[in-house]
Amino acid sequence: MFENDHHPRNALEVQGLSKVYAPTRRKAEPKEALHDLTLSVPRGSLFGLLGPNGAGKSTLINIIAGLTIKTAGTVKVWDTSIDDDLRRAQSLIGVVPQELNIDAFFTPREILTFQAGLYNVPSKERLTGELLEIVGLTEMADISSRALSGGMRRRLMVAKAMVHRPPVLILDEPTAGVDVELRRTLWDQIRKLRENGTTVLLTTHYIEEAQTLCDQIAILNQGRLIANGSKESLLSKLDKKKFTITIDRDLREVPPNLRPHGWILEGTRKLHLNERPTQTPLGQMLLAIQVNGLNITDIVTQETSLEDVFLDLTQNA
Repeated sequence: MFENDHHPRNALEVQGLSKVYAPTRRKAEPKEALHDLTLSVPRGSLFGLLGPNGAGKSTLINIIAGLTIKTAGTVKVWDTSIDDDLRRAQSLIGVVPQELNIDAFFTPREILTFQAGLYNVPSKERLTGELLEIVGLTEMADISSRALSGGMRRRLMVAKAMVHRPPVLILDEPTAGVDVELRRTLWDQIRKLRENGTTVLLTTHYIEEAQTLCDQIAILNQGRLIANGSKESLLSKLDKKKFTITIDRDLREVPPNLRPHGWILEGTRKLHLNERPTQTPLGQMLLAIQVNGLNITDIVTQETSLEDVFLDLTQNA
């Protein structure tokens, strides 16, 4: 999808990045949106950037794209510093914003052709047809964009960001407001781009989306990096399982030998436990239940999810 003479180890490198916004009214305090942020996005990765509203995700993207002036720190895109050559750094990224900014009076083909012209892509090197095929819009290429559904417009936005073959694609909430079926279609498009060699930086409020797509994830909170690593390493930070055990007769309370372990009675026949599986083997837990003369009729276990980790980190930061 793209051509470059040099392939660095990291597609994006952020070192000591800070951004402080001046007060917008008298006697107000300056607002620190980013604080000493250091972060690397490996080349070829599908990298998730998570955080609650106001965490600093949009500020980071705008600084990388050259739309916001940083207060301190350095940013490199594909080994090009935004301080040394902002124009080249901008040419190495494609940004898909949350807002749909498509001219409804043009067809998808015309929009991509015009966008390629803005980037001075020679006619013979334009990928209009290929991009339309990648995002599944070949059959809609020559109709007015007003006829496109919301999901189609979002896919067109992805194609629009790729017309100049950038090695790095930044997707800011790409599936916000779309239904489940369209979301999964967009997931497929994102995977295709990554398979073609594009490094993808994805911000999303859908934790399931990040857990499904991303191989490495960073979490921001109040402008600070509070977690960064592979999906597996983040899930291991919260070493918990939820056990729900159904028994064969009614209970009025949790048996005395189970109370110290944290079992909770729901209704009369379900026992719940949030446990660290590395601390108590499952066999011991089941035996502790059975010594009370109880027979187990069903066991349900629920693994730690990325959402559990996210809430634990952001609420306790």
